[in-house]
Amino acid sequence: MTSEQNKEAYVWIWLPGKTTPVVCGKLEADGEVVRFNYGRSYLERPDAIPVYDVELPLQHGVLPLLGGLDLPNCIRDASPDAWGRRVIINRQLGKRGRDTDTAELGELTYLLESGSDRIGALDFQQSPSEYVPRSANNARLEELLESADRVEKGVLLTPELDQALFHGSSIGGARPKALIEDRCTKYIAKFSSSSDTYSVVKAEYVAMRLAEKAGLNVAPVRLVKAIGKDVLLIERFDRMRIVSGWTRKSMVSALTLFGLSDMQARYASYEDFAQIIRARFANPKQTLHELYGRLVFNVLCGNTDDHARNHAAFWDGRELRLTPAYDICPQNRSGNEATQAMLIVGNNRYSQLKTCKEAANLFLLTNDDAAGIIDKVITAIRDNWDTICEEAQLTPVDKKLMWQRQFFNPFSTEL
Repeated sequence: MTSEQNKEAYVWIWLPGKTTPVVCGKLEADGEVVRFNYGRSYLERPDAIPVYDVELPLQHGVLPLLGGLDLPNCIRDASPDAWGRRVIINRQLGKRGRDTDTAELGELTYLLESGSDRIGALDFQQSPSEYVPRSANNARLEELLESADRVEKGVLLTPELDQALFHGSSIGGARPKALIEDRCTKYIAKFSSSSDTYSVVKAEYVAMRLAEKAGLNVAPVRLVKAIGKDVLLIERFDRMRIVSGWTRKSMVSALTLFGLSDMQARYASYEDFAQIIRARFANPKQTLHELYGRLVFNVLCGNTDDHARNHAAFWDGRELRLTPAYDICPQNRSGNEATQAMLIVGNNRYSQLKTCKEAANLFLLTNDDAAGIIDKVITAIRDNWDTICEEAQLTPVDKKLMWQRQFFNPFSTEL
């Protein structure tokens, strides 16, 4: 490591329905391991909720880490992923190039140097008593696009462009993105990448809109242009505007629900997810049917990037509820055979409807019920394909590229 590392950070939380945060605990680094303990004043609050009870129950003292973890997963959920880390490295070290080793900065540095409007209801500060948000002015999309392009090329940002892109440095994922606010609505803005071989932004728009047409609960999306480039705007579902300001909803990823590290993510499965939903979620039967529909849609649209951080649940301190679906993005593929990022049933992760049918009972579905969901998704995609592609102004080349390569790839419907 080449830079001075942060050794401690204070965790601030927005309690349900509140528009200002309170300090709830402290993170301390011991080498690569980061541990958490709650503050006494927080534990004495009558409205205190655990950050996530399985990992961080409301108890005094330094809390043990679950096996294989070097940082509580519910804290890691609030940390920037690949794209945000590249922005922070550009800002902190002036490093150039997309292959810069992100391990050059410690986890607490990423938490403390990323923007405060991160996903969920946590933020991180150097002070236990004074909350100072790290945020940028609401930049224009044109400024954000220029900033993202410079980071991708490994060019150091100017101070003005640095401020423009900083606001989105806390978001997860690997692709260029930023946070914006427009007419009292908060969005995640996703940009095209210089390495794209097809219109990834439009492909995600098409998939998200078709998933909505199939009756799935998905985040609302808009497609706009800035300096001639497509920008996908995804409405944030972890924020709610009330008279006194913005409230924040606590969230945990499916990886946190599984208790797995990023290195163990390959063991994540829909089968285990279904068991957790039955045991811990509000409205488990309805939730299982929704998740099954999402699995079927992922298979049929070619979204094989359905890893455990691309599923999440709201957490209110008592129960879990599935968030709207997000990051449904058809993946580029050259052949037919494909596998989902998460196992589906047993050791089977093949991206096929017959695998989904085999898993139906895990989702409390009869064979007829499962067939009904599959038929509904197939019909919605076929009936709305042309309309949604026209909405996205998809070129004939991209439309042809996506049909039967990503959407309805022959492998997915093999008997």
